[in-house]
Amino acid sequence: MATNLSDRLGALIDALGAGLVERRQQVRLALLAALAGEHTLLIGPPGTAKSELSRRLHTAFRDARYFERLLTRFSVPEELFGPLSIRALEEDRYERQTAGFLPEASIAFIDEVFKANSAILNALLTLLNEREFDNGAGRQRCPLISVIGATNAVPEDEVGEAFFDRFLLRLPVEPVSDAGFDALLKVSRGATPASHDLALDANDLAALARAAGQAEPTATIVERLAELRRHCATEQIIVSDRRWVKITWLLRVAAASAGRASVSVWDLLLLPPCTAPDAERQARLADWLASRLGVRETFSPALLTRVVEAFDAQLDAELKANDLDYDERGRLKFAPTELAADIANSIGDAKGGSAAPRMTYTRQRRYGARHIEARTRQIDDALARIAGYAEEVARQRDDLAAYRASNLWLDEARLDRVAGNLAGTAAAIASLAQRLRAAREGFLALPRLERDDANNDALPEPVAHESLAA
Repeated sequence: MATNLSDRLGALIDALGAGLVERRQQVRLALLAALAGEHTLLIGPPGTAKSELSRRLHTAFRDARYFERLLTRFSVPEELFGPLSIRALEEDRYERQTAGFLPEASIAFIDEVFKANSAILNALLTLLNEREFDNGAGRQRCPLISVIGATNAVPEDEVGEAFFDRFLLRLPVEPVSDAGFDALLKVSRGATPASHDLALDANDLAALARAAGQAEPTATIVERLAELRRHCATEQIIVSDRRWVKITWLLRVAAASAGRASVSVWDLLLLPPCTAPDAERQARLADWLASRLGVRETFSPALLTRVVEAFDAQLDAELKANDLDYDERGRLKFAPTELAADIANSIGDAKGGSAAPRMTYTRQRRYGARHIEARTRQIDDALARIAGYAEEVARQRDDLAAYRASNLWLDEARLDRVAGNLAGTAAAIASLAQRLRAAREGFLALPRLERDDANNDALPEPVAHESLAA
């Protein structure tokens, strides 16, 4: 089922996006949200194909009923939920005729959704979240799959924020760029409905839900989500507990729909529009994720650089160090130029002068085998760990390549950024390893003691640096 569904979804995305210039990412994320039973908010100016995207989305679901409405500040509940039933009123019941209206729709598009009054928004809150509509004295179950809302701006009032939180995906929509303008002018008019053979039915959705239920997030994914949650708090991005639960389900659906048995770390690239409320903060989160995914903080190039710099600094200090000058019997030598002065001073001493012979400090310090072996052994340990990091990054790059081969939901530009970051990390690790090997050669080339013994060849303290995790 999974492989066949994945192929169908890929073809379905192509069909839904045909003729929509620079809207492929919005199309597939709106479809993913619908598969997860979630809602999408399109944020952007009029005339950017928001309603066209919604009309196409409903063709992705077989026998789906579609509802569309443009709201204004004068809109009344009857426009969305249906007129009052005259017969019910005659029987002292307050009920609506919902046939053909939002409570009986599968896919709905609500344009200028935040222009509705608080009475409409409050009724929508329950319908969007619980798929139920309060109709008279009872609640009516609704077949709603997904709602796409559209707005130019998001209000900051309490009711508006609560309603805003019901849309798991908040997708900015900008006018077509200069690069895509020529293609826009060549687009033929009229929607391109999805092929009936590609459209999903209830059995497909049920099978996908079962597969998603088995795609448990790993401990690594949970750890990364917790890390992202802390980062959002630092950036003052409020993400409700309900939203984190919905995000996890979306990730599971993304994995299952691509035929994978578990959530991938690369699926987390879907999260900026699920967490940040606007384009600017979504871009910052995307940058943060691109720089973090696939690279553990414990072996980031910045940390490794500090480790290598510590060894370089130690080597430089030992190369520049001076030491007392001993003869072959272990006795301090005196400088030849001072010997003549000492003789002259001894004459001066007979005349009442005084002078003491001085020891030389000008010879470069020399090191014994134990010292050099300790230094190289510490570097070898660091090199072994760095080699392990390099292998891990290589595995991550291979994993990303495999992910891309079955990718349905992420645009290639975002994956290119992550691939570029991993390539840069691999190159930086290789360069730092080369520097460490050069430092090792430098320690091996240190001036040697003419004779090693315990007094002149004490074991040095290890070079202090930030710890490299195993």
